[in-house]
Amino acid sequence: MKQPDRAGKAPKKPNFLVRLLALALTAVLILGAVSLVVFREQLNLDALRRWLHYRSIQTGQTGQTEPFTHGGGDSLDIACLEDGYLFSSTAGAHYYAFSGKELESHVVHTEKPVLSGSNRFGVTYNAGGDTLYLFGGGKQSRTYSPESGGILSARVTNSGWVAVTALQSHYRGAVTVLDNEQQPVIRLNYSSAFVCDAVLSPDERTVAVVTLSQTEGSVQSTLHLQRVDASEPFASVVLDGFVVLDMDFDSSGIWLLGQSSLITLSAKGTEQHEYSFDPDHLKGYSLDGDGFAVFMLGRYRAGAANQVITTDHDGTVLGQLPLKRQVLSLCARGRYVALLDGHELNIYTRNLSLYDTLDDTQSARHVALCEDAGALLADSQEAWLYIPS
Repeated sequence: MKQPDRAGKAPKKPNFLVRLLALALTAVLILGAVSLVVFREQLNLDALRRWLHYRSIQTGQTGQTEPFTHGGGDSLDIACLEDGYLFSSTAGAHYYAFSGKELESHVVHTEKPVLSGSNRFGVTYNAGGDTLYLFGGGKQSRTYSPESGGILSARVTNSGWVAVTALQSHYRGAVTVLDNEQQPVIRLNYSSAFVCDAVLSPDERTVAVVTLSQTEGSVQSTLHLQRVDASEPFASVVLDGFVVLDMDFDSSGIWLLGQSSLITLSAKGTEQHEYSFDPDHLKGYSLDGDGFAVFMLGRYRAGAANQVITTDHDGTVLGQLPLKRQVLSLCARGRYVALLDGHELNIYTRNLSLYDTLDDTQSARHVALCEDAGALLADSQEAWLYIPS
């Protein structure tokens, strides 16, 4: 029996209209969430992200900020991180806030500067040198020097973990995995094959290492996959004569780029796919897109590219675009691709649908995309940010 309330009346049942309204509201929220996923390419959600991210930055009528002077130097490479810009050149490494204020710098002559980055962190080093510098994550820059020097590559995750490939005495190369405090987690020494490159999985649990050996006069590449808390690889995939030029490891799996094709594998080293560039020739590329790769291809070994193609991890072509002008700089980040030529900057989505165009690039020669499609432009002396409307 129901207990009477203080007025001596039984409690009322919820009103039918109230329950119906709550049910309708729940349905609307579910449909809205599904629509955000299905129609993400058509919705301009990144415009809201840019407004929140750059709302304190002043821009002119063309959406560009006032230029700031950067460190200069030849072989300039730039990256847009979550909290600023990173520059690497023969004049060293320079880190700037979005306002253009220099936060940190390591001014040192660098013969072969290299920059590698994720969305939150970037590493710079001299190829074959003995010190790397890690920037980003709201922290002061940190340094790391392998015991024997000779850095061949360094790749950083969004959490600040780094896979460092370097020369090693009495071995043909070594890979050291550093955590976000720059402390070694595991070191892998190789004596029977040369180490080419290494990269960590997004969750930092697996390190993928590419080695190169010679068997009966032929070159053979092998991909080794190993847990950072294990003593042996759980998979080794022989790639025969395929020579790896670059690699990446994201939520889709592993990406291996060669001169004539792209090979992709699952995180366990299975489900292998290949996209061949033949009969075209590779002229430029980026593996930094979110679940896609972009390639500039040309008909002839010599000469400029005449088309751009994007593919997903299965090797399916997402977009294809003819090129009318020579591309000065190519960049991919998030779900966007940027192509800078001598006349304009064009930003595309992953399927190469035009997202935004900037006509007045002020003679920029380099472009780096942020994840929300903001674009850092630079020439040999100055740099500035372009924020699409």
